[in-house]
Amino acid sequence: MQRDAIAYLRDMIEACDSIHSILDGVDLQAYVASREKRSAVEREFIIIGEATATLRRDFPDAYERLSHGHLAIGMRNVLTHDYVSVDHESVYGTAIEDAPKVKRECLELLRDLGDTGLSASGGAD
Repeated sequence: MQRDAIAYLRDMIEACDSIHSILDGVDLQAYVASREKRSAVEREFIIIGEATATLRRDFPDAYERLSHGHLAIGMRNVLTHDYVSVDHESVYGTAIEDAPKVKRECLELLRDLGDTGLSASGGAD
């Protein structure tokens, strides 16, 4: 059974929440020094990029509402296929600055799609 756009948007929100949790209280130096944290954050960005790519292919109207969808897909491609060129400082900056924006856009899209399964914190119930 094919998933709907809401399921992919919820995946993206969950990934953003996970990134926030992983990096809570973690500065750039600690992030770069921790392979475990880098791997976890990168995995969440791969999920965001893959979900975004699926939205682009299967739900183009939803994809068009993501202001930086093409960048999420590009980041996923680098993390997956060109891991030796990953700039940890850039990933950290993206996690701190851009993941909250992605979450806000996804929440707005969910509201517009009529999704009512959101808790007060913005995550799926």
